[in-house]
Amino acid sequence: MNKAQLVESIQKNLGKDATKRAAEDALSAVLTSIAKGVKKDEKVQLIGFGTFEVKKRAARMGRNPKTGESMKIKASKTVGFKASSTLKGSL
Repeated sequence: MNKAQLVESIQKNLGKDATKRAAEDALSAVLTSIAKGVKKDEKVQLIGFGTFEVKKRAARMGRNPKTGESMKIKASKTVGFKASSTLKGSL
């Protein structure tokens, strides 16, 4: 499902009176709030859906695939998602 399909699904769930613009604004608000929450608190938990949290990757050695030369990869942060047992059970 892509963003346009998700907006259509949200519009249908909101009812006949909802516009596509309102559905897109609602989706944007939710995604922005999740992004801000992860940046600020490093964890956003949605009961019944899952948890978004910052995961830290340690510095490590890697190889340049083109030359085969060893190189150091810097430590970094990424966002991880862990599905709730409710969501897993519905699959």
